[in-house]
Amino acid sequence: MLGDVDIDRVFDGVRQRVLTRLERCRSEPIEPPTRGRCDRIDDSALPRAEDALFTRSGYAGCLAGFVERLGLGHPHVAGISFGGALALEFHRRHPVVPRTLILASAYAGWAGSLPAGVVEERLRQALVLADLSPEEFVGALLPTMFSEGTPVESVEAFGAAMRAFHPSGFRAMAHASAEDLRDALPLVTVPTLLVYGDKDVRALLTVAEHLREAIAGSTLVVLPGAGHVCNIEAPDEFNSAVRRFLRDSAS
Repeated sequence: MLGDVDIDRVFDGVRQRVLTRLERCRSEPIEPPTRGRCDRIDDSALPRAEDALFTRSGYAGCLAGFVERLGLGHPHVAGISFGGALALEFHRRHPVVPRTLILASAYAGWAGSLPAGVVEERLRQALVLADLSPEEFVGALLPTMFSEGTPVESVEAFGAAMRAFHPSGFRAMAHASAEDLRDALPLVTVPTLLVYGDKDVRALLTVAEHLREAIAGSTLVVLPGAGHVCNIEAPDEFNSAVRRFLRDSAS
């Protein structure tokens, strides 16, 4: 399952390695494989470190490398929230790889699912949150993730994972989240399951209905009483929906 908390940490490590290579290109002479010599790469052709952000295509490229390196072949690709948008972009760029898509609490990117004013405010808030302490970061976001009545231990465990966020990774993910993925929806050609909680205050059911209408043949399952992190709030119902979908898609 591709999830925001994991993506933030794992992909930021990849991003930092890319930036390290860029810095080496600026400071070290380069011998091209053809005749002649290039003393160094023109700085104007390289992004500054503070501006080097992964777009959705960068994340999808990393995921493709991950799938190939592990030899997963044709996996069932599941993602929640931003992970769902990543799954959509991955399918767009590598349509023959995913066997199915499972999109939970997902958007067609913020710009593809939310009003422009909401997108602007979410991005602004995310960039502010990235500079806060872990406790302040969790305190601001955690209440929007769960519905009332979620077991305290589930909320606390998720909050503990959120405290390990990487500021630069979160900023990159926020910029990628704000992109518009509506043009990718009609391109989906594999069986697709949409799972949403009816108490989700971040990805409302109107978002779910839009994806259902735009992705041909997709199936929408709504989990009563669940919020944004519906796989944690209603694990039995979520797992049952996924297993039923995988059985049906295999038949």
